[in-house]
Amino acid sequence: MPSMKNYKTSNLARIATAVRDFLYPEVCTACGRLLVEGEHHLCHHCLYSLPAAYNGNFYENEMAERFYGKIDFKKAAYGFVYQKESLFQQLMEALKYKGEREIGEQLGLYVGAKLRREGFFEDIDCIIPVPLHPKRLHSRGYNQSWWIAKGLSDQSHRIIEDQLLKRVVNNSSQTTRSIKARWDNTKNIFACDYSDTLQHKHILLVDDVVTSGSTLETCATSIQKHHDVQISFFALGMAK
Repeated sequence: MPSMKNYKTSNLARIATAVRDFLYPEVCTACGRLLVEGEHHLCHHCLYSLPAAYNGNFYENEMAERFYGKIDFKKAAYGFVYQKESLFQQLMEALKYKGEREIGEQLGLYVGAKLRREGFFEDIDCIIPVPLHPKRLHSRGYNQSWWIAKGLSDQSHRIIEDQLLKRVVNNSSQTTRSIKARWDNTKNIFACDYSDTLQHKHILLVDDVVTSGSTLETCATSIQKHHDVQISFFALGMAK
């Protein structure tokens, strides 16, 4: 039977939560509407209106095509179509530049639930988010790809390995670059420490948005230099 002290403590916690919600109600990051019970950061209307791109085929899809003939990989998946001036772009900007890191986690959970139901995670051993350079990580305060990976990890119960792959060159943004320039801008910017924990494992590399695929390709190449592993790719969004 709960003690009177614990009962009072739980009551005080509920009151404090109610007061906080009254004074600082949570609103949808996208549309500003007040959220209701069961909604977190995004209302259901905005969440379900995103341009979902999941098609259930992890071996032949538009994202996988970007890696054909370039890198040895097993499968690829992405959650949403990334288009300029879209709601999804607005959310990605909030995730990367406005401190709304929980958006990455929620969208990772949302897409991860679909992938889990289709068996995408069954042969995957661990998840590695694309790392930020320490200077950029310090200035931003978090790695947006890690938060996306967290949502996937919570759905799949696969661990996140975020200490082995490192970004050793603080390269400039890829946003306005051509495909060739994107590849040139990502060469040799990652390094992977040797670890027995990765040997003979199937690794899921996670990025926020894929355009040419050069960042994920370079990450995979860095890992495969030192480890006998299988690689698969996931991006929350893919630019058309």
